[in-house]
Amino acid sequence: MDHHGRTYSIKGERAMSRGFIAQYAAKAAVHTEGVSSLNTGIVTSIKEAIGLEHEGRGVRVVFRGDDSDDVIITVYIDVLFGFVMPEVAWAVQERVKKDVERYTGLNVDAVNVHVMRVLEEAIDGESSDAEKTVRNLTGEVRQ
Repeated sequence: MDHHGRTYSIKGERAMSRGFIAQYAAKAAVHTEGVSSLNTGIVTSIKEAIGLEHEGRGVRVVFRGDDSDDVIITVYIDVLFGFVMPEVAWAVQERVKKDVERYTGLNVDAVNVHVMRVLEEAIDGESSDAEKTVRNLTGEVRQ
């Protein structure tokens, strides 16, 4: 259902916006081991700089149909150096799907994960995982 430019899902008496769903997906993604942060991209940064509201930084939610509770979620992440990218992407897919379905009751058809950058260390202030142990390719453990 489209209401003033926002797509909502109707589950019983609840109505959820794409931004609300994106928040759950974002939280699940950044709490996955190996994820440094969500990558917001230049367009989102410009929108925020000029004061425009943006739903879900680094996450895009699309409803499959007008009257459907099926969603497709796309997540843009930065991965920490030393982690295997396919394993991190798979873990993000599983966690986002599980958390969004559990907390919203929606059916997640797909979770697309785009690795935008590989970072040597977590970006301060962007991720709650900045304190996670990082293993680099030489096997050293850094805090």
